[in-house]
Amino acid sequence: MSRHDNDPDHPDSVANPTRRRLLQAAGLASAGGLAGALLPGSAAASSRQASASDGATAPQAPHGEADYTVRIDTGSIEVAPGRIVSTTTYNGQFPGPLLRFKEGRQTVVDIHNNTDIPEQLHWHGQFVPPYIDGVAEERTPFLTPHDMRREVFTPGPSGLRFYHSHIRAGNDLGRGTYSGQAGPVYIEPKNEPGNYDREVFLTLKEFEPFFSRGGDVAHSFLPASGVNPKLKTRGEAAMKASLAQGHEKGYEVGYRLFTVNGKMLGHGEPVRVKRGERVLFHVLNASATEIRSLALPGHQFQVVSLDGNPVPNPAKVPVLWLGTAERISAIVEMTEPGVWIMGDLSDEDRGNGMGIVVEYAGAQGKPQWKKPPHALWDYRNFAKSGATPTTPDEVIDLTFSKENAAYHGFNLWPVNGNAYDWQAKPVTRQLTLGKRYRLRMHNAADDIHPIHLHRNSFEITHFAGQATAGVTKDVVMLGGYQSMAIDFTANHPGLTLFHCHQQLHMDYGFMSLFEIV
Repeated sequence: MSRHDNDPDHPDSVANPTRRRLLQAAGLASAGGLAGALLPGSAAASSRQASASDGATAPQAPHGEADYTVRIDTGSIEVAPGRIVSTTTYNGQFPGPLLRFKEGRQTVVDIHNNTDIPEQLHWHGQFVPPYIDGVAEERTPFLTPHDMRREVFTPGPSGLRFYHSHIRAGNDLGRGTYSGQAGPVYIEPKNEPGNYDREVFLTLKEFEPFFSRGGDVAHSFLPASGVNPKLKTRGEAAMKASLAQGHEKGYEVGYRLFTVNGKMLGHGEPVRVKRGERVLFHVLNASATEIRSLALPGHQFQVVSLDGNPVPNPAKVPVLWLGTAERISAIVEMTEPGVWIMGDLSDEDRGNGMGIVVEYAGAQGKPQWKKPPHALWDYRNFAKSGATPTTPDEVIDLTFSKENAAYHGFNLWPVNGNAYDWQAKPVTRQLTLGKRYRLRMHNAADDIHPIHLHRNSFEITHFAGQATAGVTKDVVMLGGYQSMAIDFTANHPGLTLFHCHQQLHMDYGFMSLFEIV
């Protein structure tokens, strides 16, 4: 027995019997073990009720039929003929069913946890109170095993949001966002951001995760002008010192199967279009850890909203780039008849399934792929021209670092020198209701971090070395060794989680918990 056998956070632990069998069969592969301590669950047949302006106590939920029912259960999905993935899903499918809400109209959702473990269902991007947000750190009650909870809330803001598991996975590659627990939410706005003929929802997701050691991170799609030499020197020195002490690079996660709407390229229904149509694509990156790209040869994407929020400048781009949990709504004018592959720029990932066929009416033949010209992904392209950001009431500096392989081979991700204590779940900073804050973020590692703020949207106010204004989001990619700033007004009282949306980073320290009072 090794010294790690009783440590559920170590990839080789026998506290994880499913993972051990997989390791014996196929090397370092996907896991199914313990995920760590959890808060107590709620009482049977409990309920949470909220609106966007409610306080911290949930009133009694109404009786009657729900608008939607979501069932969390284990099962299998067929991503291609003969390729079966065992995972946890919503309503036995991936992605989970599209939930369409009306802006400002109260909705009722019944959530059944049919599994043997506590769960959290997070309403990503919505302005709901902490007790309904679906986050243990915010003290949301767990969905206890084989229990049902009714949730009543007023959806908002409008646009493309989503719902997903928000559980610490640790070394268990079957939990949290590694699982199939993700589905799109569309909150219908009073006015659509752009004219279009029809809409198509695409959810990007990888399956069959496995652990590997280290690996380089591609940065060439982000502007290099934002790289800070001091951050780079600091990060490279820390990594060099760790390797000199004999440490291997920390664990990363790779994948074997890649899907769009739960199907590998060529095995799902194509997107059927007609020449002259304007198709609004709603794209969700539901990956646990991966940055995704998407291109349609011969076509341009006119980006009309980011993370569900209309952009001031609906610019056209040849490629969409989405960090983990980012969403893009973009209009494509169908002007190039044929049978095309809409897919990831990575030949390997696209070859393993990350794409979908777009088929024009009357067109035949093998789907074609052509690599688009190189183009940078720059949030400023969608910003308000000539605008300057509003002066904040307070500036908070946050530095993100990387401690290579510091926890049983996993990297730790301190914020201002401290990795978050996921067991104690402390409040790390109090904020004042109504004040405008600027989070000035500094990345002292080479990894790209998709930064997410719960229960709020923020404005990008500094990117790639320049001030900017007008782009509103709830997830943003912070490049390796770069600095950027985001502003938000603390309008929603209570606990608010701030973290990297990369599951492996969030699980190992990359979190802060704000309390707005």
